[in-house]
Amino acid sequence: MLLADKWVDYELIDTGNGEKLERWGKLILRRPDPQAIWPHTADDEVWERVDAHYHRSRSGGGSWEYKRKLPERWTISYRNLLFYIEPTGFKHTGLFPEQAVNWDWMIEKIKSAKKPVRVLNLFAYTGGATVACAYAGAEVCHVDAAKGMVTKAKENLALSGLSDRPVRFIVDDVVKFVRREKRRGKMYEAIIMDPPSYGRGPNGELWKIEDELFGLVELCMDILSPEPLFFLINSYTTGLAPSVLTNVLSMSVAKRFGGNVYSDEIGLPVSASGLVLPCGATGRWESVE
Repeated sequence: MLLADKWVDYELIDTGNGEKLERWGKLILRRPDPQAIWPHTADDEVWERVDAHYHRSRSGGGSWEYKRKLPERWTISYRNLLFYIEPTGFKHTGLFPEQAVNWDWMIEKIKSAKKPVRVLNLFAYTGGATVACAYAGAEVCHVDAAKGMVTKAKENLALSGLSDRPVRFIVDDVVKFVRREKRRGKMYEAIIMDPPSYGRGPNGELWKIEDELFGLVELCMDILSPEPLFFLINSYTTGLAPSVLTNVLSMSVAKRFGGNVYSDEIGLPVSASGLVLPCGATGRWESVE
């Protein structure tokens, strides 16, 4: 398993009974996590000493119970990167801390490339990978169908002092955008995608990962540079094993460019128990010098 274990400003304090207890900077949040089917380790009083608790509704969705007044948003850092944290109505905070293990990998790949690197970040959300790649010196194209998420990504880039970096922000359906890039003859040395299990584009375009993922990866083959650097796919779809991502990358990128393919679970260490909370899967293709 790939562990995001280099955090200082974030800590997964405990997990269990379908929930996780987290420290985001100085604030403690309690949120649902369906993977945590075991009992929690810390005492009940530790679980009650929280700043906010997200309760899932039996009818779907949920809401935050604030134990004390929280700032509308606050910042945390990961090494030299800064991000805004903001609890949303969908239990999320605007950042997936387990992705730090991929940020480190991408930064190392870009810095060691010794050549200009253009990165396409699809389903790019609030821009964790965009900020990491821009910090490493890459030119980045950030694409997401949600205008609000793209706005937050711009704010994260500015927060890290990287507003002057060559980053292009696009609000669009990713499949339509990739097709247009193909027609325009645009090329990228690296592609990142973090597709949802199910979703809709800005004009109602339907996305279902089992039906669409391989086709999108194949489509991306036509906008990969003749000398690509890496291709990364994240999946939070519980029904897709990491080996599925290995197979997708092997049948597409590796089939055309050779190189190495590696897929695994990604996870976060749990302080109270020493366990690891699984947080989806990641598949990586990288060139071989």
